[in-house]
Order: sequence, then structure tokens, then C-alpha cells
Amino acid sequence: MNGQRHAGRRRGPGSQAGGRGAASTGIRRRGSATDAIVIAGGAAAAVGALGLAVVATIARKVVVPARDRPSEARIVGLDRAGGTVELVASPDTIVPGRYGSWVTRRAAYVQLGDILEVRQHTVVRTLLGGDVDALRVGQEAEFSGWFFRRPEELGLAHEDVLVPTPLGPAPAWAIHPEDGPSTRWAVLVHGRGTTRSEALRAVPSFRNAGYSCLLVSYRNDGDAPPALDFRYALGDEEWRDVDAAIGWVREQGAADVVLMGWSMGGAIVLQASRRTTHPELLRAVALDSPVIDWVDVLQHQARENRIPSVVGRVALLAISRRWGRLLTGQATSIDLGRLDYVANAADLALPILLMHSDDDGYVPAGPSRALALARPDIVTFVPFTVARHTKLWNYDPERWTAAVSDWLDELVPLPPGH
Repeated sequence: MNGQRHAGRRRGPGSQAGGRGAASTGIRRRGSATDAIVIAGGAAAAVGALGLAVVATIARKVVVPARDRPSEARIVGLDRAGGTVELVASPDTIVPGRYGSWVTRRAAYVQLGDILEVRQHTVVRTLLGGDVDALRVGQEAEFSGWFFRRPEELGLAHEDVLVPTPLGPAPAWAIHPEDGPSTRWAVLVHGRGTTRSEALRAVPSFRNAGYSCLLVSYRNDGDAPPALDFRYALGDEEWRDVDAAIGWVREQGAADVVLMGWSMGGAIVLQASRRTTHPELLRAVALDSPVIDWVDVLQHQARENRIPSVVGRVALLAISRRWGRLLTGQATSIDLGRLDYVANAADLALPILLMHSDDDGYVPAGPSRALALARPDIVTFVPFTVARHTKLWNYDPERWTAAVSDWLDELVPLPPGH
């Protein structure tokens, strides 16, 4: 496996982080005062030309939880007796592996398996289970990496628990190893627009390594109490709910905690690792397709959607500046500089397992690679290809499981009374 593993908690040299500090502007930290003037001038021109309404729409898409995820495919053929479904081909639907698919605005869910045939504009896949009788030709389909929806689908006993977060009780699943609750816990944090079901794929790996698992919910995910402004903070506030979960497992006897996050959940657990009120419990952090630098992600998505760069910059200013709250409805602005973990690489101290696909398509892998280069002393980087965003386990479960299991095996438990 690629990367280096070190159990130490020493801080890396600041020069490796590229000299971009947490007190940065959050727009693009490289450059001079002249660059800032150019950006500010361009921002004013963009607002004058396109109007605040356009900027507000773009900025709100970043922070407002979407009610419905966009459809990635459409059902064009169905053979229930033969156990197959034909979908419109897309970058996600043509990737090998096992996946889930929500249809009819999440009214039904099916599990999809191997690709049987790739045609000119469609792909035929096996139907493995789920609400097969609810499928109809013409339905829009959302392609998901979840695969499992409930612990029962893995044959695992679980407890439904409530974590007392700052906003109220948040539901979670607690799942223990076969021989009962452990003093070693994994707190698993799903990504944006999903729920704790996303983290079920990781439970067998942690459970086999002797960890109890807590699969959490957090503000605005549809399960936990929402934030007062009903806005995402991209990790800048959600970490408080994860910190509450760390406190909950501490009350259950946890002495050694590993955090794991997917996509925005990665940004959340990194923030929790830096700002937790229980630092003595934290042992390590695992990341799958994480957001390492929100500015990089949002600029990438602006390019993908052909949004003029200056408009994208104004939208970034709107979510990160006090004046922008009038446009976005945020209660507080987001410190994007604090959420840049390449710029703040020197502040990271825990061992990190970092897995990312080079053709992610949604969250570019560049910042993940940059963090691995900046902190080879603590980061074990495992690159994937083809797997797309948060679907690394789906595409290659053997390699994903081996990466997690090997990394966990090499973590030295925290000593008693450390």
C-alpha cells in the first residue's frame, strides 16, 4: 500500500503547507495585494452586470441542503424475471461494482450489481434486491454508493441511540464487535446530502478490528435537528455534533477513538480532530473522497457548470463574508481558510488514512494529494482510479477493505491514562 505510517503526533514543518495560513481570505490564498484588488474589482463588476440575485442563487446552492438529489440516470429497460435493468449511460452508471439506486424521488431503492452489457447510450446491470416491484420504465434514477440502507442488511445487530448534540438529540446507530462493546470506537460520519447509511460499508472492517462503531447524524442531514438557519457550514459548525458523539462514546467507556468521514464528512471530522473537547481520546482519522479544500472544490464545480470564474469568486465571498449573509441566509459566515487542510497541514497531528479516486468528478483529488505530500509523516495515501466520488468501496471492495484493515492493524492503541 502506498504512503508512510507513523504513530507519532509531531507537527509538520510549516513550509510544507505552502505558507498559506488559517487567517487567509478564503478565496485564493496565493498571490499579492494586487491580486486582491483585481478580485475585488472583478467582484464588483460581476455584481453590477449579473445582479445580486444571480450571485445569491449560486451561493445558496452551496449552503442550502437540497431536498432532492439530481438524477444521474433514467430507466429505459426492465426485466424483472431476468433480474436486469437498463439505464441511460453516465460516468457513474458505467463504473463496475455494486451500487444502490433511488428512484421516483427516493420512493423506492434497489441494489445494482455487475454490468452485463454496455450499449451505445445505455448500460444493462443486474438487479440484486430492494424494491424491485416498484421499478417502472421512464423513472429517473439516482445512483448511490450506499448499497446498504440498514444494519440488518449486513446481518448486524445494532442499537438505536440518541446523541445529545448542541441542537438536540441526534439519532445514531451503535454496532459492536461479536464479543460485545469495546473500549475502541470508530465514529463514522457521512457526507453531504446523504445519511448514516452511507457509512455502513465501513462497519465490517472496523468491527473485525475490534472496534465498536457509532454511525452518526448531524445538523441538516434530515435525521438530526437542523441548524437554526437551515444552512450547511461545510464542517465549520457540524463538527460540534461529531464532538458530541465523541463525548457520547466516552460515556460508554471509549478510551481510543478513530474518526472516519466521507466527502463533506471528511471536512467535518478533520475539523473535529482539531477543535474537539476530547483530544486525549482521538487516535486517528480515516478519509474517503474528502473535501480537503472547499475553495478548490467550489471553483472546480463552477468550471464544470460553466459559471464565469469571477461570478464564482463573488459567490465564495458571499458565503465567507458577513455582508453575504443577506444573500445566503446564513447565521454566520464560513471561515473557508480554516477549512483548507493543505494550508493548515502543519496543525494536523493524528495519523490519517486518505483514500481518493483521481477521476472523482465532484471533489478533485488534487488537494488530497497535496496534503499527502505536505505531511508524509502522518498521511497514508491510497489512490484509486475509475471509482468516482465516494464509490471506492463499491468499485473495489477488496482493495478498500484491505487498505482500511491494514491501516487499523498498524495503529498502536493509546496507552491507559495517556
